[in-house]
Amino acid sequence: MAVIYIDTLFLLNALVDYLLLLAAARLAGEPLRRWRFALGAALGGLYAVAIFLPGLGFLAHPLCRMASAALMLVAAYGGSRRLLRQGILFVALTCAFGGGVVAIGLLGGTGLALGNGVFYSALDLKVVLLSAAVCYGVLTLVFQRLNRHSAASGELVSAKLGLGGRWVALTALVDTGNTLTDPVSGRPVMVAEGERAKELFPRDHRPGPGDLRDPTSALAHLGTGEWSRRFRLLPYRSVGVERGLLLAVRVDELELNGRGRGPVLVALSPTPVSDGGGYQALIGAVEEMAL
Repeated sequence: MAVIYIDTLFLLNALVDYLLLLAAARLAGEPLRRWRFALGAALGGLYAVAIFLPGLGFLAHPLCRMASAALMLVAAYGGSRRLLRQGILFVALTCAFGGGVVAIGLLGGTGLALGNGVFYSALDLKVVLLSAAVCYGVLTLVFQRLNRHSAASGELVSAKLGLGGRWVALTALVDTGNTLTDPVSGRPVMVAEGERAKELFPRDHRPGPGDLRDPTSALAHLGTGEWSRRFRLLPYRSVGVERGLLLAVRVDELELNGRGRGPVLVALSPTPVSDGGGYQALIGAVEEMAL
């Protein structure tokens, strides 16, 4: 009968869960909120331990397992508008990851076991963790190739924003989930990283990180004089945000792949819109941004 060490059980499963949560977020193009991934991973590790405790065997029931996974995903990704996508990626990675680690364990004779749906090794933990790291690297590379946004597929477009003679070049992702529209013109709104668009503004009207996080106060001191017609507050809704506001600016010109689209409203995001910097802006359907 195998002897199960609680500390090893918790550490192994928490680390595996952390790698899976991290990989799913990277593949979904979400910001890496590592402390939240650590929280979700800790919940996964505690669940793995609880299954083996006396009187808690019922936690191995599929419904309990699903509830535990849902809790872990909410802890790690809660508030993301791509929560469902990240959940699906997490499940897919878990299946591939489990098979890969077990295969490496069997080939290497490490004695890796999968009991009650959780990983356990009674032998060398360092070998198991090395196997997990190798699987993480391989799976990340494979899924990135399958999931990567590319200009050739039309998902990425080159964008240039012009305002008062100043220009900023960005790479934009065509995101059909971006349904923000200008309440005045009805045209789609581009969402751009505020930090990457800062060169559009003169220094005395340049939004800083604090302004992007507090758009109401920013409008009061930035939207003065002739700039009162430039800046505005744009309401939005997303998963986890019932009523939110973004600081937005009307630029003189938007160019997409070298084609002029005229003036457009650009919402300034206080956080990156892409993990890894593959793109710095989001737009809806390109054809709807025609003049």
